[in-house]
Amino acid sequence: MTDKKHIYLCLAKMSDTGAEQRYIQEAFNTNWVAPLGPNVDAFEKDLENYLNRTEAPLHIAALSSCTAAIHLALLLLGVGKDDEVICQSFSFCASSNPVTYCGAKPVFVDSDKETWNMSPELLETAIKDRIAKTGRKPKAIIVVDLYGMPANWRAIEELSIRYGIAVVEDAANALGSFYKGRPCGTFGDIATLSFNGNKIITTSGGGALVGKDMETKKRAIFLATQARENALHYQHEVIGYNYRMSNISAGIGRGQMTVLEDHIAHHKHVHELYQELLGDIVKDNPGKDYDSNFWLTTVNFKNNIDIPAFCHKLNAAGIEARQLWKPMHLQPVYKDAPAYTNGVSENLFKTGICLPSGPWVTDDDVRLIVETMK
Repeated sequence: MTDKKHIYLCLAKMSDTGAEQRYIQEAFNTNWVAPLGPNVDAFEKDLENYLNRTEAPLHIAALSSCTAAIHLALLLLGVGKDDEVICQSFSFCASSNPVTYCGAKPVFVDSDKETWNMSPELLETAIKDRIAKTGRKPKAIIVVDLYGMPANWRAIEELSIRYGIAVVEDAANALGSFYKGRPCGTFGDIATLSFNGNKIITTSGGGALVGKDMETKKRAIFLATQARENALHYQHEVIGYNYRMSNISAGIGRGQMTVLEDHIAHHKHVHELYQELLGDIVKDNPGKDYDSNFWLTTVNFKNNIDIPAFCHKLNAAGIEARQLWKPMHLQPVYKDAPAYTNGVSENLFKTGICLPSGPWVTDDDVRLIVETMK
């Protein structure tokens, strides 16, 4: 929680009603403490009810992490050895690392200035160039709704259809965000969610895969439970993984769903207060089609500031501040990966920071943060 010693970026907050504890206690009382159980089924249903605002019903598998969900999504889309997968460069490594788990190769694409997410123009350039250079099109595209800001989904889905390439939406930051009135976590062929300890809601650690049909959910669950075949003995015909969410973690998630809307409203309120105090250096929705949950409020300085030193000073003052993501195409581990860049993400890395935005951050905290920044 927030105290006089330190104000954190986004610290988990349980419901005031103790709903999380009730569901956990219920799991203990009924001895459902191992993986799977009634909380898992109910949490999946809660998420489906929240996201099912489109004509086609969605089907959700609760998993151990969003990284696991991305890995399974790629496997379900047939990504394998030596395939190429286009990834958003301006993001956390969990968006691209699963590509290498599959034996495939990431191809990085830079961001647009409006959303800070994957540039549709550069995406098409990358698709055309990879086809020209390799003789085949990339197997999939992974697009991130970074810091809660929806990507330009109209343009990206048009390219997906035009070139016949499947899309995975990494909505780890974006539960409660909307694009053209449609919830993030419902775009692409498969979407993924995160419930890590610093997200809008948490299950302590966990994630989910969002499929467009029941078969996708069933196949994901099969692979996430060590791909055990339906037999009296342990029969395995393909490689599986230990990726399922526990019944205890899902109990936390059920309780957190009762405060999801409150958390979203709080993040938006904190963002508005930062805007009031700091002006247009605060990243805002780029237009009426975008409705970010503002999981983290981000600032892009227009004057020349030593960003690492600035963050160090804020942290020394008891305020957790973090530089914006270092683009993956600049990471040593991916130095040999193809990259299609325009300088946007590199500039943001040099000029931007994330500010405390979570449910423990008060109005007084925001004012203190801004005064300390000044």
